[in-house]
Amino acid sequence: MEIYHGDIVYSKDIKNLVEYKDSYIVVQDGIVEGIYETLPERYSNVEIIDFGGDVIIPAFTDLHTHAPQYPNRGLAMDEVLANWLDKYTFPLEEKFKDETYARDVYTAFVDDMIAHGTMHAVVFGTIHNKATDTLIDQLERHGIMSYVGKVNMDKNSPKYLLEDTQESIDKTELFLQKHIDKVYSKPILTPRFAPTCSFELLKELGNLMAKYKVGLQTHIVESKWEKEEAKKCFDGCRCDMQIYEDAGLLEYGPTIAAHFIYPSQEDIDILKKHNGIAVQCADATTNVIAGIMPTGLLLDNGINIGIGSDISAGQSLGIYIQIASAIRLSKIKSLYEKENRVISFAEAFYLGTKQGGSIFGNVGSFEKGYYFDALVIGGLEDKYQELKPVEVVERFCYAGEVKNIKYKFLRGKEI
Repeated sequence: MEIYHGDIVYSKDIKNLVEYKDSYIVVQDGIVEGIYETLPERYSNVEIIDFGGDVIIPAFTDLHTHAPQYPNRGLAMDEVLANWLDKYTFPLEEKFKDETYARDVYTAFVDDMIAHGTMHAVVFGTIHNKATDTLIDQLERHGIMSYVGKVNMDKNSPKYLLEDTQESIDKTELFLQKHIDKVYSKPILTPRFAPTCSFELLKELGNLMAKYKVGLQTHIVESKWEKEEAKKCFDGCRCDMQIYEDAGLLEYGPTIAAHFIYPSQEDIDILKKHNGIAVQCADATTNVIAGIMPTGLLLDNGINIGIGSDISAGQSLGIYIQIASAIRLSKIKSLYEKENRVISFAEAFYLGTKQGGSIFGNVGSFEKGYYFDALVIGGLEDKYQELKPVEVVERFCYAGEVKNIKYKFLRGKEI
């Protein structure tokens, strides 16, 4: 058993942040037993680890990121999406046929993700099995709860990343078989996006989903081009989500719909029907001019939303940075589209912690029975102005750095 003392902040629900000042959090076998403003007598003989006035918060969850794009973070941010993919991203992903290169990049990626306080993630690999094996093994070794996908692309892709349809299916099944029994890092089906996949490929992936009971991650209506191209590529297609539903790719969870910027009402209805989760990658979609998710509108429609870094369209693995950006973009969106309201800090923090973490079980909060996956943040206060614990957390999301994360815990163990 461990007892930690400090200020404590977490999301109880989407509207309410819970704040405990000068309090104690009791952890038993890596799981939160309770939070107390005055420590009960029964714990009088347990050593207390004191963080003073620093704030204990849940670790973050990144629901959409591209590990192989890590070397390009912060580069080519003056390009629009199509040019950025063709000139920079696809050529970089080709390099992952080299296992040594993949190992070096993925080691740096995982280390940096942890440094930024992210303990749970949904991650794209590339089409290359051995490289993606390395990625999922790295995350498993660190004990990071995650879903990792070997990418599928059999059409409308550069020749050097183009797979034969049957080859793509066979390689995907090998990947599933190899990693399905891992403890922390699990495989997930990963068609890049609908225009790069034939319906034959998607249908066979649906059969693999039924066989192995795995989930799906892909890009959904990320751009206006993708939205229209999907309709051209698939006869009778009414919307992006329908393609995946018709292929049997929404039957098991989780369903991770990255970006979800231009959904039709039918897209919204299908995602909601299958209890999927849309992922806002705020900096990424503005950096490459894809657009802005209608976050407030989707929340009001009952859609689950998480937060993603989307390296390397996004420039940083810090989900706390994306929490602030999500609020900022909701303000911009509301100026031009009155049906889109501004989201609050409490809502955005919930998306990056408890809502995103929900696909992994009891992570992302400090309610009783949740894993103690936690960060201790500090060094954000001013000598001339006292901040409430919630204000410290807000400042961290807007102005914090890795150096402000003083301690990190995963299932109760300091890392």
